Amino acid sequence: MRSARPDRLVRSWLQTPVATLQIVVDSADVVRVLDFDNDSPRTRRLMAIHYAGVPVIEGETPKAIRAALDRYFAGEMDALADIPWRVAGTDFQRQVWTALTRIPAGRTENYAGLAARIGRPTAVRAVGLANGANPIGIVIPCHRVIGANRSLTGYGGGIERKRWLLAHEGAALL
Repeated sequence: MRSARPDRLVRSWLQTPVATLQIVVDSADVVRVLDFDNDSPRTRRLMAIHYAGVPVIEGETPKAIRAALDRYFAGEMDALADIPWRVAGTDFQRQVWTALTRIPAGRTENYAGLAARIGRPTAVRAVGLANGANPIGIVIPCHRVIGANRSLTGYGGGIERKRWLLAHEGAALL
């Protein structure tokens, strides 16, 4: 979903079994950014691209988001659907990110399959770039995209975290 530019953002951190997550929400407690590692260069870049000039204050993770993530990490894979999110990317990026949310937990898709899924079978590289620019990790499950040969290709959170998330979700790995 897409919305108007937020007037302010609230940043919090949540410790999970795989890593500390940085969670950035708008004033309606809708997730705008969710990324690994406190204040990583990747997070700073995403914030600069999507929310330059928007004031960011420190706060608490909203209870509903914390509860949904706790349920996910406890094994309730469908809990991610309870987390509201909005993105500020291009129309194409938002199309890819929405398609990512339709890959069920425990399943994987390759870049060509994802490109075909959105009706753009020749846009494999563009799909890969959009996947890599996903500002809301885990909730928009870009970790479920793997190489055509079933290899674990790049992941902003690192390959070991990708491996952990896929194993947690019950995906068959090589």
